[in-house]
Parts: sequence; structure tokens; C-alpha cells
Amino acid sequence: MSKTLIKHASIVNEGKIELADVLIDQQRIVKIAPDITSSDQDIMIEANGKYLLPGMIDDQVHFREPGLTHKGSIASESRAAVAGGITSYMEMPNVNPATTTIEALENKFDIARQHSFANYSFYLGATENNLEQIKRLDASKHCGVKVFMGASTGNLLVENPIALESIFKSAPTLIVTHCESGPVIKNNTDNLLKLKSEFTIHDHHIIRDEHACYESSSYAVSLAKKYQSQLHVLHITTEKELSLFEPGPIDHKSITAEACVHHLWFSEQNFKEQGNLIKCNPSIKYESDRNALIHALKTGQIDIIATDHAPHTWQEKQVPYT
Repeated sequence: MSKTLIKHASIVNEGKIELADVLIDQQRIVKIAPDITSSDQDIMIEANGKYLLPGMIDDQVHFREPGLTHKGSIASESRAAVAGGITSYMEMPNVNPATTTIEALENKFDIARQHSFANYSFYLGATENNLEQIKRLDASKHCGVKVFMGASTGNLLVENPIALESIFKSAPTLIVTHCESGPVIKNNTDNLLKLKSEFTIHDHHIIRDEHACYESSSYAVSLAKKYQSQLHVLHITTEKELSLFEPGPIDHKSITAEACVHHLWFSEQNFKEQGNLIKCNPSIKYESDRNALIHALKTGQIDIIATDHAPHTWQEKQVPYT
């Protein structure tokens, strides 16, 4: 493998920017210094003060392999990730078949070893009856267990309190949750049906409102505190939920929160122009929620920004809302 020397780069790292050189050997950074002299490098890049940034980590992506590769694959989506500066990703279990066994999980690792353009790990999907599989997770290799506490289909939906208690009590790894309450969503739907006969995208944030999110995320936080679990709540969308999380640095936190790019960029005002193109779960909420999320990033109540990258075909986004 070759050595690469990058000269005169503006290195962005650890909260500061400094002009320095970087020496890479065997695909690893071996030295950062103001002036590195090396006569045996194979490649020298003159950065001329351009910014050199660490690769970003995306802790929530859906790469659609196996079973849904007409939308994307580990190869295609990891290549897109690298093009955007994402050099490590953590991928979700809602593929076909769902990643709910250690065997299926290891199959993804095998595919990634052959085809991934970036560093990788994969979540096991929780079900209401795969606790023994969850217990077999290796925290040094597997990034965690994904629990859909609502807004999912098939056996990936976990709403049974006994099953949830067992997962939070026994999981040897990080627990990540999609938090929306199915009963609240159903109640909202039933109430809205009394007022109108047909739903559109403009009803999405009303059906999947802040109460659906808070009911579920507060439950997840309470379980994590009860069992001292390591919990990461994915894609927070509401100002109300922010009260569940502590501000400040992520160090030593056992309960963390995430915001996604689309919830930081869009609000319900954008449904008029974007329509079903920005239909996602949890739903995009109000401008006040968007502003609260941005503020929470500054205070450290939100610890991580992720993409929730989840490709669909153009045709799939053109069908009616329901």
C-alpha cells in the first residue's frame, strides 16, 4: 500500500482549524505536524490551505439490501455516502427479510466486506420474540439493536410492554428507538375521520403529532432509566420531546438524542410545494419545532445529526398520500 503526504492543509478537528501536513501510511494517518518532510511517499497532495475534514459518521441509514435493491444497495448507497463526506455508517434492519437474527446480521457484514465503500456496522432489529438473538449481540462489533416502538409493519413493531421491558433489561449493546405511539396515531386518525373523508399530505403531521412522539419517547426514556440502559432516541421532531434530554457534552451520557437533516430543514409549511416527497416518519412538524431543534443542537440536548437516508423510487413517491 502507498504512502500519501498532504501538505499545507487547513485541518478541521477537535473544535479548531490549524494549518498542517498529514502523512498517511497503509490507509492510516500516522503523523500530523506543521511541516512533514518525507522522501518515500508515493503521492503528494498540495492542499494550498484548503480544508481537510474528518470523515463524518452517519448513525442512521437504510441501504435496502437484501431484498429491496431496486431502491439501493450497500454498494450504491455507501458510494453515495463517501461522495458526501460520510466515511462510516450504521445501517438499519428493515430490509427483506428483516435483520432479526444474528445469521441475517452477519450476512450483511459479509456483503459489506465485499462491496462497501465506507466503514460500516449494522443494527439487529428487535421483535417481540427474538430476545435470545438480542442477547447474542457483540458490543465490540454490532452497533446496537433497533426497536420500532411504533410506526412499523410486520414483526419489527414492538409494542408489548413485557417484550420492551425485557429488551431494555437484557440488551448488551446500545438500544436505538423509533418513537411514535401506535395507539395515539390510531386515535388521531379516528378523530380526523370524523371531520373529513380523505386524507392528504397536509394531515400527516396532525395524524403523527407531538403527542404520538412524546408518549413513546418518554416511555423509552423511562425504561432506560429503570434498567440503566444505553439509549439513543432517533429522529426527534418536537419541542415537547426535548425536555426528556439533558443539555451539554455527550461524554458520560447514557441517554442521547438525534435530529435528522430533513427535520432541521423543512416544516409543515413546505408540504404545499414538496407534497409527498417529504412524507416521512416521524412526520415533519411545525416551524416552532424546527427552530427548537436547531436551538437544542446548540445546547447539546440534541447530540447527533443523522440523515436517516432511506431511498425510494420516484414512482413510489407519486402515489396518493394514503
